Amino acid sequence: MDLFNIPANELIQHLINGLTLGAIYSLIALGYTMVYGILKFINFAHGEILMLGTYSGYFLYYMLCDPTKGGSYVIIAFAVSLLFAMIISAILGITIERIAYKPLRKAPRLAPLLSAIGVSIILMNLASLMFGTKSKKFDYPFDNTPIHFGDASITPNQIMILVVGLIMMVSLKLFVDRSRLGKAMRATSENQAVAALMGINVNSIISLTFAIGSALAAVAGILIAMEFKVYPTMGQLAGLKAFIAAVVGGIGNITGAMVGGILLGLLETFGVVIIGIPQGLKDTIAFSVLIIILLVKPSGLLIKNRREKV
Repeated sequence: MDLFNIPANELIQHLINGLTLGAIYSLIALGYTMVYGILKFINFAHGEILMLGTYSGYFLYYMLCDPTKGGSYVIIAFAVSLLFAMIISAILGITIERIAYKPLRKAPRLAPLLSAIGVSIILMNLASLMFGTKSKKFDYPFDNTPIHFGDASITPNQIMILVVGLIMMVSLKLFVDRSRLGKAMRATSENQAVAALMGINVNSIISLTFAIGSALAAVAGILIAMEFKVYPTMGQLAGLKAFIAAVVGGIGNITGAMVGGILLGLLETFGVVIIGIPQGLKDTIAFSVLIIILLVKPSGLLIKNRREKV
């Protein structure tokens, strides 16, 4: 049965593409929503943390192996590079928080926001200076030949994005809801002063929050790089869209960030097909969604009477 005059096989194909894109947005959006949940400000340098983490994974990957040769060694090298990118991004996130944000915690809310924008510009230009402005291709560590079912198809890389994204999101949700550190994060989110009186090291929890969000961004960056390329401004648009996803779901809400990312990915994909928006203008969909959400439900779709924060 056709929907919106789209054949069933095409509908499945667009659904796969939308879920893949949405999984990437969700991973990045989690960093925004976690930081906002605790510090109540938007870390606009998040996209650049993603970018630098991706570069670190890219360079280590090509130092360890020749991806054109294939084999299990290439897969291991890719896994090591992914882990390395996560560690570098986590360290970078903690460092930025300590240097650029911590001194401004008691300042007016606009101050850390401006600091974040400044850090974003500095990191972007630093990357351009160090790595050049020419984009670099991150080769697949495996055969990415599409798997066909009917007229629809899915690539191994898309499968990896969906599987890795699901594992990361579920793991984070379980960690925040059930672990001792997760409870400390939620307590810090509710009231930092009370959390400190209860014996929680607030500074360590804030650093942990930045580390986790930054590490997830690095994973998303590597996944983006294989589908597209690595370049100094790669985190800019991806970061903005992920921020929109966090706002759509309800910023400060972990589940909302996940749902918002998936929803935005589906809306972008089907918006091009159903509405007929040219591929080159599909970015307008995300910003149109942001305007509508801010007008209709500015608190986000999944905000309840009691917010679920990190």
